[in-house]
Amino acid sequence: MLKKNNDKTIRESEEGANMKLLENIRVLDMTNVLSGPFSTMHLALLGAEVIKIENPAGGDLARKLGNVPEYNQELMGTSFLAQNANKKSLTLNMKADEGKEIYRKLLKTADVVVENFRPGVMKRLGFSYEDICNINPRIIYCAISGFGQTGPDAFKPAYDQIIQGLSGVMSINGDPTLNPLRCGFPVCDTVGGLNAAFSIMAALFHRERTGEGQFIDIALLDSIMPLMGWVAANLLIGNKQPVLMGNDNFTAAPSGTFKTKDGYINIAANQQKQWEDLLDELQLNELKTDPRFEERDTRKANRKELTPLIEAKLTQKETEYWVEKLNDRGIPSGDILSLEKALTSPQAQHRNTIQEVPEEKLGNIKLFNLTAKFSKTPAKLESAPPRLSAHTNEILQKLGYSEQEIAKFKEDEVI
Repeated sequence: MLKKNNDKTIRESEEGANMKLLENIRVLDMTNVLSGPFSTMHLALLGAEVIKIENPAGGDLARKLGNVPEYNQELMGTSFLAQNANKKSLTLNMKADEGKEIYRKLLKTADVVVENFRPGVMKRLGFSYEDICNINPRIIYCAISGFGQTGPDAFKPAYDQIIQGLSGVMSINGDPTLNPLRCGFPVCDTVGGLNAAFSIMAALFHRERTGEGQFIDIALLDSIMPLMGWVAANLLIGNKQPVLMGNDNFTAAPSGTFKTKDGYINIAANQQKQWEDLLDELQLNELKTDPRFEERDTRKANRKELTPLIEAKLTQKETEYWVEKLNDRGIPSGDILSLEKALTSPQAQHRNTIQEVPEEKLGNIKLFNLTAKFSKTPAKLESAPPRLSAHTNEILQKLGYSEQEIAKFKEDEVI
């Protein structure tokens, strides 16, 4: 507890409240497209200084990706805007001797390096983990790739779609009429990025205790598989092959998507009491003693017979009516929203999930905040994704280069 007359304690508390979680951590972001940029964006939102090192000839490929052609032409595609807030952009020709020397100077000042090239690329440039350790032994080096740095598939090219197929994700999605089926967003890239951010944070904590940096090998294939834990456990431990169930939940019934008068509703009556309360609300009390539906396992086995009985009642009223009634009874239920409605829902607005940030030419753009809410060190979306090379002069000047040297680098296409 703070004492009113303890000015020093109060001052230290106020300073702590204003401190960023990763303040004074410098990250050299060598990544492109999604998995790597998504990882480093989380570090940037937590307060790290993330320097995005890009090829002078166009930068990150994601700068040209998105559904707004004029943004793509400005190298500010929506795919790039989504993953690069709070970062700085430095262009650097990593094949030029002068570019390599600039990179060596940056490495001496850095805490973390993140890249998502195929294995071996950084080594060919002269910057393997061992090479970098000779420059800065405290560095944390995170390499993100499709299959990891080792194994028979290590050197194969991979994008999210490929990993979804090879991981088994596409085989368990959909129903018997629509399978295989990919997830509607790049789930493997996204999860791989989160895995990398989590691992980097753990490595920073380890370094804080021991002074040791280390190498982190992140594979998208490895990252996505544990997310199928329940489905995989049924196979690995229970020897049960996955069953294609569409929008139904294999762990319980009724638990899934059901028709209403004006659309659909998600209901998850996973507990026995929730099942009985649902029957009370739907006035289907006779099903409580029906041997087909008395217990969880019998309901699961007779799902095809149960669903029409429930939908016969649900289709008498609109989704909104049922959502309110069922939630009031403690039965988890919800509408199935469009993406637009979900992003603008009162709950999302209250949680400040989306925030507007000004961009010099595009005006205010809407981006995701960090969704974790820290009581002592809150994350903050402070700046829009950078224009290509926006911070090159600033960074090089801080490294000790003169304006004349920087101009010569530009002339020689080093930056």
